[in-house]
Amino acid sequence: MNTTRRSLLVSTALVTGLAGCGFELRKPPNYAFSTLFSSIPIVLPFGIKLKRSLESSGQVEVITDARQIERAEVIFDQLFELREKVVVGRTSTGAIREFQLRLRYRFRVRSCNGIELIPDTEVLLTRDINFNETGALSKESEEALLYKDMENDLVLQLQRRLAAIRQL
Repeated sequence: MNTTRRSLLVSTALVTGLAGCGFELRKPPNYAFSTLFSSIPIVLPFGIKLKRSLESSGQVEVITDARQIERAEVIFDQLFELREKVVVGRTSTGAIREFQLRLRYRFRVRSCNGIELIPDTEVLLTRDINFNETGALSKESEEALLYKDMENDLVLQLQRRLAAIRQL
């Protein structure tokens, strides 16, 4: 009986502490627009991820058909996407030990009137990967997973930047 009372007291204290500290679950972002035209081809996995994440809030309709661009309040232009693999570490004999994977992404956002809401912006994401010649095939799949992770991170960053637009 005493342990039950003690556990009830501890759980009550924890709940009260969490409520009092201002803890709140992350909410979907609020956007200043309800329609967005995306120039990213919908056949690309990144285009699909961005469209799904923006539409998941229920606030934004993503238009990908260029014939319907006049319906969009905001136009998202993908300017540049580059994936790089750079050697950053070698052994004393000159063999490669470590690579750095880079994803460079440039974009801009403008209103349907041509007003620049987010100027030409570049986002650079990097991940380090160790290399061993004996596990070359497994490193290829690890590299693909790291690029997927960078794409997910990029989608989240783009969502935050689009949510920062306060007025058109």
